[in-house]
Amino acid sequence: MPSASFTAARPLIPGLLVSLASVALAFGVHALIPALPAMTVAVVFGILAANLPGSSAAIAGSLRPGLNAAGKHFMRAGIVLLGLKLVLGDLLNLGWRTVGLVIGVVLLSFLGTWALGKAFRLPGDAPLLIASGFSICGASAIGAMSSVRGTAQKDTVLPVALVTLCGTLAIGLLPLLSGPLGLTPLEFGQWVGASVHDVGQVVATAQTAGAAALAAAILIKLTRVMMLAPMVAIASLAERRNRSAETERKMPPIVPLFVIGFLAMMALRSTGWLSEAVLETGAIIQDVLLGAALFGLGSAVRVRELLGSGLRAVTMALLSWLLIGVLGFFAIHLINA
Repeated sequence: MPSASFTAARPLIPGLLVSLASVALAFGVHALIPALPAMTVAVVFGILAANLPGSSAAIAGSLRPGLNAAGKHFMRAGIVLLGLKLVLGDLLNLGWRTVGLVIGVVLLSFLGTWALGKAFRLPGDAPLLIASGFSICGASAIGAMSSVRGTAQKDTVLPVALVTLCGTLAIGLLPLLSGPLGLTPLEFGQWVGASVHDVGQVVATAQTAGAAALAAAILIKLTRVMMLAPMVAIASLAERRNRSAETERKMPPIVPLFVIGFLAMMALRSTGWLSEAVLETGAIIQDVLLGAALFGLGSAVRVRELLGSGLRAVTMALLSWLLIGVLGFFAIHLINA
């Protein structure tokens, strides 16, 4: 007789398997076209699956429980492993001036995007989630912030779609601006790291200017990723305060468990104890988990509904993208002054 846990998990299996299979296809596309990040491809696959006549019924039906589970639980596990990309020594070697400027870009872009979301009257948690994704680390930050806020998964769809849209635009547009703006490869990499949303999008954009640009972009970007833990902790404290008068609602932890895991992985990586093989394995598992989560989130996007209600959000996101690009541009000139 099957155990109770297996019986409860059985409805999730088809959707989870489909989300994992989609990641394999996304990696295949990335291998053929390196300029397309696998995470972006996974989101696009999810959107296509949800809107094509041949697959939309299954996506909305038998596969939905597993896809929802992937979007929630795989995302949290992927955020934990994201900590393995951070080495505190590397970040401190940037110097306090650089770290301070990058933190300033994160805070100003977060507040500016949140204010734009409010000005455009986006509903619910959309301004907060879009601000988190654009200013910190894309869909990972959206997933982390939505977990703290208790945001319904369907309400994370628009922020994830906007991060994907603007990050994809960055891959094509920013390299074209490097020459007219007079940026050296190093400055271009720093600018990309300071202003592009997702880690994969940063890599795809910066690698067009060479190894020096890519190294600078990753280091600056990971400094932004470092802000995930304190920003989520602050949001959790604010949510606890908001719920304090509503005793029937479960209080979120001050620091969510997956954020503690993220910090633990960062500390472990910083010890230098982990071999390259272990780090490479962790990076692969993280990509698989986040890719599966993003497919699950993308599969909740209904293009017809998005086009009907998302025009204001798209306009707001493009303005935020411009704001972050300008802030990042001025920051890298102050770094190199």
